[in-house]
Amino acid sequence: MGLDKTVASAMEAVADIPDGASLAVGGFGLCGIPGTLIDALRRREVGGLHIVSNNCGVDDWGLGILLAGGQISRMTSSYVGENKEFARQYLSGELEVELVPQGTLAERLRAGGAGIPAFYTPAGTGTQVGEGGLPWRHAADGSVAVASPAKETREFGGRPYLLEHGITTDFALVRAEVGDRHGNLVFHSSARNFNPLAAMAGRITVAEVDRLVEPGELDPDEIHLPGVFVRRVVRVDPGDPAAERRVERRTVRREGGV
Repeated sequence: MGLDKTVASAMEAVADIPDGASLAVGGFGLCGIPGTLIDALRRREVGGLHIVSNNCGVDDWGLGILLAGGQISRMTSSYVGENKEFARQYLSGELEVELVPQGTLAERLRAGGAGIPAFYTPAGTGTQVGEGGLPWRHAADGSVAVASPAKETREFGGRPYLLEHGITTDFALVRAEVGDRHGNLVFHSSARNFNPLAAMAGRITVAEVDRLVEPGELDPDEIHLPGVFVRRVVRVDPGDPAAERRVERRTVRREGGV
């Protein structure tokens, strides 16, 4: 593989993602989501996907469009409250869901990317997160078909901790504000929270970038994710509707109001 990691289109960038693949997907709510790569997967009609992402978009945007098409079979997430179709599929037994505390999910992705197989954390001790019994999949009649297992617990300094496993995935999809042809990436503000972690966890990471620059244009001290973690880079077409940056909830006040 040469140093130039750019590909011509989002469709080309995801062309080898097969049915049943596992993907770590960056973004937080609708902030920093790789919309053009998600749309390319929708158009390819890839199915049975196992997605690891902080959330699953909304009903008509982000990962929600894959969900609506029945292309996701399992989600590992920390928050899913903005998607009615997600709730319907989960409660009807169509979708398997592993809910993970947000900080634990972030560290599981980071650990997987760093080659750390597992770690101990106090988050979730004394709850079903540690003791097991969280519904992963429901049966058609609403009963629990698959429940989460209990996790190994160990004490450190007299305090209980849970053993959590690092996450690695077949692919990762991320979005950056700026990237160069070698795959070095810079993220904008809140888009930096889960995108770098997802990129580290993927065995093959694909990045869509709003602005593509030449190698050497980025100050090394400003790079948030080095290109060693990135396999492919595709420039976002600003005219592509899938590249739109949506606001999840817009709150405004009346003119002259408080």
